[in-house]
Amino acid sequence: MSLKKSVIIIILILLIDQISKIYIKTHFALGDEYRVFHWFRIYFVENDGMAWGTKISDFVSFISERTAKISLTIFRIVAIIGIGYWLIDVTRKKSPTVLILAIALIFAGALGNIIDSVFYGVFFNDSHGQVATFLSNEGGYDGLLHGKVVDMLYFPIWKGYLPEWLPLYGGKFFTFFEPVFNVADMAISTGFIMLLLFNKKAFPKKDI
Repeated sequence: MSLKKSVIIIILILLIDQISKIYIKTHFALGDEYRVFHWFRIYFVENDGMAWGTKISDFVSFISERTAKISLTIFRIVAIIGIGYWLIDVTRKKSPTVLILAIALIFAGALGNIIDSVFYGVFFNDSHGQVATFLSNEGGYDGLLHGKVVDMLYFPIWKGYLPEWLPLYGGKFFTFFEPVFNVADMAISTGFIMLLLFNKKAFPKKDI
């Protein structure tokens, strides 16, 4: 796969990701939900941390949430530069298509969430109890590098109480699948799954 094709894939994913996020941000208040099916809902939440809503400050107590947030955003930017270099390198070496495609998906997803983290705090006003406005006269809800990632895809396929005989979680209320995510998260996850499932094809052993 050529670098040109990889860039086209990245642009397409970014467009779908950002259009969906901007639509949700400008049509839903935080916590609003639209039920497509009983097992699939559009549910607007914002994530200011890492995957699954985890925050750096949850592990390093002496760092404030704002310092942790900007540190995470800067780390994401540095990481995306490294992934971009890796993508260029594997295309130049004409590596297997599955490897190039996986890296392109991871790059697109990471960049999509970085855009939220860097710019959304400036571009949109607050979504609490109201539908946000793009470039509102009152200004954004936070500064540069302090934006929150927009999530909206929710698949509560099953909800109920687990059997009492299960260790640790027996008798507790459980939802499968509980995380709320976005198109960028799907791209990242798909890329990593491809690398795991097709590891031998992605990284073939060279004959010595």
